[in-house]
Amino acid sequence: MAKIKQTVIQIIKSLPEDVTIDDIMAELYFKLQVDAGLKELDEGKGIPHEQIEKRMSKWLTK
Repeated sequence: MAKIKQTVIQIIKSLPEDVTIDDIMAELYFKLQVDAGLKELDEGKGIPHEQIEKRMSKWLTK
């Protein structure tokens, strides 16, 4: 728990002085989402690069 608190404090300290509460919440949410994504990758739940290329090619060509 202390590690989480220190991480949050470091994130807030890295932001500019004129930061808003909304900015802080957005940064914390972003970190939460990135950490969740990395955890999924570590658990082998990611999508292979080739499959992403296939999906994206449908969006990018008309």
